Amino acid sequence: MSTAGHANGNGGPARQGLRLTPFRGLRYVPERVGSLSAVTSPPYDVVVRPDGLRHLETADPHNIVRLILPQAATAADRHRQAAETLRRWQDERILAADPEPALYVYEQQGDGILQRGLIGALRLTPREEGVVLPHEDVMPHVIEDRAALMRDTGANLEPLLFSYRGNGDSTRGAAEVIERVIRTAPLLATTTDDGYAHRLWSVTDAADLARIDEDLSRQHALIADGHHRWATYLRLRAEQPAPGPWDFGLVLLVDTTRYPLRVRAIHRLLHRLPVRGALAALGDAFRVRTLDGPLEAALDALAGHSAGPGNAFVLAGDGRFHLLDRPDPALLDRAVPTDRPQAWRELDATVLHSVLLEHVWRVPDDPENIGYIHDAEAAVTQAERQGGTAVLMHPVHEDVVRDLAEQGVTMPRKSTSFGPKPATGLVLRSLALS
Repeated sequence: MSTAGHANGNGGPARQGLRLTPFRGLRYVPERVGSLSAVTSPPYDVVVRPDGLRHLETADPHNIVRLILPQAATAADRHRQAAETLRRWQDERILAADPEPALYVYEQQGDGILQRGLIGALRLTPREEGVVLPHEDVMPHVIEDRAALMRDTGANLEPLLFSYRGNGDSTRGAAEVIERVIRTAPLLATTTDDGYAHRLWSVTDAADLARIDEDLSRQHALIADGHHRWATYLRLRAEQPAPGPWDFGLVLLVDTTRYPLRVRAIHRLLHRLPVRGALAALGDAFRVRTLDGPLEAALDALAGHSAGPGNAFVLAGDGRFHLLDRPDPALLDRAVPTDRPQAWRELDATVLHSVLLEHVWRVPDDPENIGYIHDAEAAVTQAERQGGTAVLMHPVHEDVVRDLAEQGVTMPRKSTSFGPKPATGLVLRSLALS
């Protein structure tokens, strides 16, 4: 497939765009497992532990969670176990490779959302090329863990979620191929426990692959979900002395002009800070109001602040909900760094980390002190069990995320949760097959 740049409007060469290449997908053999839905999982960082992990492990002995979140005494043992499990499942034909390289059309439908995109092996590009735009900071210890797992397994076990802005024309390019392919019989179809229906098709026709390549070569993508895995891809590629399969990484590309993503918040769990201590330390930093009613009412109250100025959070963990809003402007001026755009300085995640965590509560940003949980109810439940504090947040608008990313400005880590996320386990990429 061609990787040549296209001319821009000034007559010069345009920057290199996306290059999505076919690969031989490694997929479950339906006859060898209980059901496809029983062997899938959410992405590794969305699985709620320990309850969600235990549920997935017992759903089917071949659930993909045994590869993405293996359980053993040490990190080295976990990664070794995942590699051995992957080899055994291939030997036993629990997992089998498709006969020829393909791109995959992937569809998710549920909860009022229809999403379609392309799964393939994306050429890895450094940030300075501006082809792939990250929008969040990353944590080194997570990259170390994911790198060791990918290195030992020699596989991309789950696709990252990337978004790009197409031209909205369904009669040309990648969009035309997708809309035509979905009218054929899928390779697989399943419905997962969350109610989402999933379908997958392969694209192997040379002319279709060329249309997709030509279209994507003009595009750049925003990392919607998978910053740590993208950073892991780049690290592993840098370790290789020569070009090869590590030059590409497994992704799902979604044209959000046609299929907008949903953006949700990622909540914080402060393991060692009780709610009483968190409230006592606030002083006059924020206005605090204790809310009546269930979690849904607290989230509704928080959502009421999303359209207006100012930052707001809900604290939970003591059986009640406490709304924090109207931060002290003088405190914001002192605590929030001034070397970033105003939009970044006003982010809830920026204020949470710069003002509350660092300045008011003095909570170190490490796994022993802070957990990141996508589900608000799970965050509250774990805070109550641990005697800690759940900090519930509302999401950032996608346009703000993209605008900052295009300026080269990253948000505090775990600021957003784009979705729906691709189910893990429907198609894997073994580097040995590339």
